Amino acid sequence: MQMVSEMSYPGYPPAGGSYPPASGPYQQAPGGYPPQPGAYPPQGGYYPPQPGACPPGAGYPPQAGGYPPQAGGYPAAPGGGFPPQAGGYPGAQPGTYPNMPPAGQSGGWGGQPGFGAPGGGMPQGYPGGPAPGQQPMPAYPGAPNPSMPGYGGGVPTGPTPPVAPTANKGYRGSIKDLPGADPLRDVEVLRKAMKGFGTDENAIIELLGTRSNKQRVPLKAAYKTTYGKDLFSDLKSELKGDFEDLVLAMLKTPAHFDASELKEAISGAGTDEACLIEILSSRSNAEIQEINKVYKAEYGKSLEDAISGDTSGHFRRLLISLSQGNRDEKETVDISLAKQEAQKLYAAGENKVGTDESQFNAILCARSKPHLRQVFHEYQQMCGKDIEKSICSEMSGNVESGMVAVVKCIKNTGAYFAERLHKAMQGVGTKDRTLIRIMVSRSEVDMLDIRQEYLRLYGKSLYTAISGDTSGDYKKLLLKLCGGSD
Repeated sequence: MQMVSEMSYPGYPPAGGSYPPASGPYQQAPGGYPPQPGAYPPQGGYYPPQPGACPPGAGYPPQAGGYPPQAGGYPAAPGGGFPPQAGGYPGAQPGTYPNMPPAGQSGGWGGQPGFGAPGGGMPQGYPGGPAPGQQPMPAYPGAPNPSMPGYGGGVPTGPTPPVAPTANKGYRGSIKDLPGADPLRDVEVLRKAMKGFGTDENAIIELLGTRSNKQRVPLKAAYKTTYGKDLFSDLKSELKGDFEDLVLAMLKTPAHFDASELKEAISGAGTDEACLIEILSSRSNAEIQEINKVYKAEYGKSLEDAISGDTSGHFRRLLISLSQGNRDEKETVDISLAKQEAQKLYAAGENKVGTDESQFNAILCARSKPHLRQVFHEYQQMCGKDIEKSICSEMSGNVESGMVAVVKCIKNTGAYFAERLHKAMQGVGTKDRTLIRIMVSRSEVDMLDIRQEYLRLYGKSLYTAISGDTSGDYKKLLLKLCGGSD
């Protein structure tokens, strides 16, 4: 693992950040350094960047040449990790995956629900206010902080969520940046693989399967610049079947890929309701807003209009609510509000004749994921029944399967996708569209969590399942996205 001279990796705030906020007012250490104007924040060189994110809950270890630890000095922020501030992380390009550490480096962006940048960066300014000579931080804790426009969770702004799964922090994708990848060299490899008699599929698999989305997407422009030809057209003429579909999916930005999947789900033969729910319930606000922009630009009508024209009733309302990309993304959980909302859901379903679907819609589509996990817990405590079972007994058809999918995705995203993959490969014929979509879209978000849940739920690894259900070049490239056996 190499040290890097600049704090350029995601997972690090811009240089010149200050001490993390303490839980109380600044404790003056006996014989410590009084804060002189201009002394804090520490100048570059006192706290060099560490490889990987800081372990949550631990403070910053003193570095050689830094200040020695002082009794009563700056305690670590409560609740593990430090809440990242707005503007602390380098932004991803719209429609790209969140940036991630280079290959072999732990830490970075996770897609675990309830976790944005694990371990946190160092917030700016010291306790209770800006450092001398600095502007106050915008949106200092509590204000909504829109998450990155790519795949993956939002950035937490409040205290650590009490209910979110805590086991897996750090980067949970299976595909990482390849250090030193050069699009101009890469397109030479692709051209050579397609030129002349026959196609070198292994060269295409090796190249695409070892680069992150933000390294693959520029290949389209680089290919046209170098050869004056369209990469997608050339690939389509050389490849076929599921392998072709998988390769083309991997060359699109997340927002373009999602928009094209939604378009196919709506206008293909019969509506693929499960695909609509899968995408709209698992993406962050920023991702959904980016999908909306791309959809309108590509297909000439808004996603909302397309959904309205193809669905009806409470299911239409559920999809339209989710497509707004306006869910609360604060990480704080109000226990008393969660109890009230669990009672409202009980009153709207189990405790009345008929079901008030709009009450379920209002709570499931607007509240934050950590808050909803608490609501589901309170619901179980209150009426001794899992909320999924209540929905199944109270609703039917698309609205039932839609609501259940939203609940599953919020409860445990990894398990939700593991189940979707299992169903795609079960029985006669594989639902390849679903298999490709999940493997491509989750490979840089939470593939490690999905693999873990798959093994727990089905007693075999996802790698083994894919190996047994697919074949040839298609199988080889899917296994690259899977990243390994468990």
